[in-house]
Amino acid sequence: MTENTPRLDHVVLWVRDPVAAAGFYEQTVGLEPVRVAEFAAGEVSFPSVRLNEETILDLAPLDMAERMNMVPGAADSAGHPVNHVCLSLPADGFDALRARLEEHAVPVSGFSHDSFGARGKARRSFYFRDPDGNVFEARHYDQHTRGD
Repeated sequence: MTENTPRLDHVVLWVRDPVAAAGFYEQTVGLEPVRVAEFAAGEVSFPSVRLNEETILDLAPLDMAERMNMVPGAADSAGHPVNHVCLSLPADGFDALRARLEEHAVPVSGFSHDSFGARGKARRSFYFRDPDGNVFEARHYDQHTRGD
């Protein structure tokens, strides 16, 4: 990728308790927490977790919704998460995530096979929810699966 390639920078998730949500994403999903101490100290308005070097998930507290006025109706999105966010992982990371979710008693769906996504057909995928009800899909691709 070059600097001129479009990328996903962040996704904002509404959560009841940002510190607890960050803990879930760190301990159960395996993501790196960002700005959690600063949030707890009242220095920033929300913490995040890092998906990779270019993408984070912002964990916005529900009480922040009333201040979301960048476009008409933005505050109404609180409590209405997107359908789902998909995490693409290498096969070993995929298996490790499922094991961590099961260790933490997080319900997971059965496996789907050959679901289409940004890189073609994914070999395997499954779904789970975070403690705030946001739905995630985890998937992995074979090495050479890109295609329409």
